[in-house]
Amino acid sequence: MGIFNQKSKFKAAPPTIRKEEVVIERPKPKPRPVVVSSASGLQVPMTAARKIKTPSASPRASPGLRQSASPYPPSSDEKRPDLKRKIRNGASHRPSPASDRIEFDKDDSESDDDWEDALDARKRRKRALMMNTEARDPDRKMPHPDLLGIANEDKIRKKEMQLVHAVDVASLKLKCSPTLNAPPEEVALKLQYPGSKQRERYELVAGREKIDVVKEIITVVKYVADVYLDDDEAKPLTNRENGIIRRLERASSTAVWDYKAFKSAVSDFNDRLLMLYSDGTIAKNLKKTHDLPPDLVAFILNQIYERTVSQSVELLRKYENGTDFVYGELKHVFITDLLVRRLKMTSSQVFVDLGSGVGNVALQAALEIGCESWGCEIMENACNLAVAQKKEFTSRCRLWGLAPGKVRLLRGDFTQDTQVHEALKRADVVLVNNQAFTSKLNDTLVTMFLDLKQGCKIISLRNLVHDSGHNINDVGTTILDVEHHRYPEGYVSWTDSPGTFCISTRK
Repeated sequence: MGIFNQKSKFKAAPPTIRKEEVVIERPKPKPRPVVVSSASGLQVPMTAARKIKTPSASPRASPGLRQSASPYPPSSDEKRPDLKRKIRNGASHRPSPASDRIEFDKDDSESDDDWEDALDARKRRKRALMMNTEARDPDRKMPHPDLLGIANEDKIRKKEMQLVHAVDVASLKLKCSPTLNAPPEEVALKLQYPGSKQRERYELVAGREKIDVVKEIITVVKYVADVYLDDDEAKPLTNRENGIIRRLERASSTAVWDYKAFKSAVSDFNDRLLMLYSDGTIAKNLKKTHDLPPDLVAFILNQIYERTVSQSVELLRKYENGTDFVYGELKHVFITDLLVRRLKMTSSQVFVDLGSGVGNVALQAALEIGCESWGCEIMENACNLAVAQKKEFTSRCRLWGLAPGKVRLLRGDFTQDTQVHEALKRADVVLVNNQAFTSKLNDTLVTMFLDLKQGCKIISLRNLVHDSGHNINDVGTTILDVEHHRYPEGYVSWTDSPGTFCISTRK
């Protein structure tokens, strides 16, 4: 045996009369384990390993309904997701749409190299956004008209926004508890946004099924640094030693919980952003931008949903199973995949959602693409919530300084509405979430699509052409070319399982 109980690297000589001296080399010390294998098979430094995130098989970019509310038939082998939010420190913690973005360090013990790596990645992303000369849609106008007219401040001040503030849905009055060790009299604060002098009111509170106030504020600051400012303008926010983001993260870490430091950092952010808003810097930067990051779009829509629909989600559980009066949502990540990546819609086009529910998809198309967007819904409760969402959407787009496309949300039967039929004649993309529609309604839809222009794309959850559709007299076979696709897990609200959908083209 070798030293340290290791086998000798030399074979013992056969027995002989003479003696032979064998020299055993001292084993070299084992190298320190400085690398680990990531899920992708790459070798990465141990300090960076913690930052590698395996792509989620179930992306969540929008709030969904509780599963018990869905009229859609579940898959037999599907694992029903538990949508009850995890409670931490008395507060629910909903994953933010920004959860896949760069994580700014909370732990002071993490190396400076990690922090610099995060900033370098953020800078690369910003540079690609703001200096992109080959924008997907160079004709998209991003700044809100009020942001371009800040010189006429008196006129803008008269257009005070009817905003649903965070404090309206998460506050001490609504049975929430103070957080960050703040006494009740110190929980109030306001947050500046890039598109208006009007600030949103918050309280530093935590409560079950409520907005994660601290996380939302930090996320807003990060998006401002990422999307609205160039590298030099963002330094007071991103400086790794004493930048505002670093201060917010430190003050809100569970080891510290310093409400005074948190409020001080928010105050400094407000002052800094107001100066950049007033001197026209924000408007100038947005003029260079023609595309919005999908996660920012999802975050803004999530803010709107949480302040309107989430408060009355029980109203959507009233459906008539086995009829056309059913409800289910397509998540933000699915719509981005469909409209932006697959169909490459632009701001000059027209989008129509038949059976638009609370208006989620129509609003997303208007914000993410900037196109003219239509929706029509017949269910009364969903229509009422759609009205509330559209009102908040208008105000919150202005708050963020963004110009969406024109939105029209109609109430009624889309098979009978004349405005819908006129919009369909101009439509470039039509969405039909017909997962639970009856065969009769699907046949009616195909007849309506006779008026579509050539090349119009129709997205549907179920095929609009009969499975045996080789009959020359079948309308669907005559007018539609159908492509079959699959979507992955987590793309719809009624199941986490994957499924199928169709993209049909009007011949």
